Amino acid sequence: MIASEEQFLNFLNSNGFTYQRVEHPAVYTCAEAELHRPSVPAVSTKNLFLCDKKARQFFLVVTSCEKTVRLEGLSAVMGVAHLRFGSEENLHRLLGVTRGSVTMMGLANDVDKQVTLWLDSDIWQGEAFLCHPLVNTATLVLAKPELERFFALTGHTPHFFSE
Repeated sequence: MIASEEQFLNFLNSNGFTYQRVEHPAVYTCAEAELHRPSVPAVSTKNLFLCDKKARQFFLVVTSCEKTVRLEGLSAVMGVAHLRFGSEENLHRLLGVTRGSVTMMGLANDVDKQVTLWLDSDIWQGEAFLCHPLVNTATLVLAKPELERFFALTGHTPHFFSE
């Protein structure tokens, strides 16, 4: 389990990833993150850790901060009878993060591939993305090819949805 930002950045560096890092005060919402947004063209991501009714299937759903996600509609698209937010315990166990720090980068900790990645097809048109490096006190800017390489390295093939 990658337990700290420093360990995570070492993971990125040892795998040759290119990124920009911006440090800022802790942020817990998209509105707070926007106050410290790097001045580069990139998609501000909203990350939702979800599970099915019995917490047997887990999902990381990524969209833009500007969008509202309706769980009922998403449930139908994903073919899951009932979606709900995953527990703090499962979030930490599977992705190694806490609420407020949910990020695609947490997939580096999902070595058993228990979390399925779902990306909003609208945001996937972007060229760069903003992601927390496992903590909510910094933001990384990653180009789309770097994210694609990260998903391949961690073994998480993205599924796409549109609302």
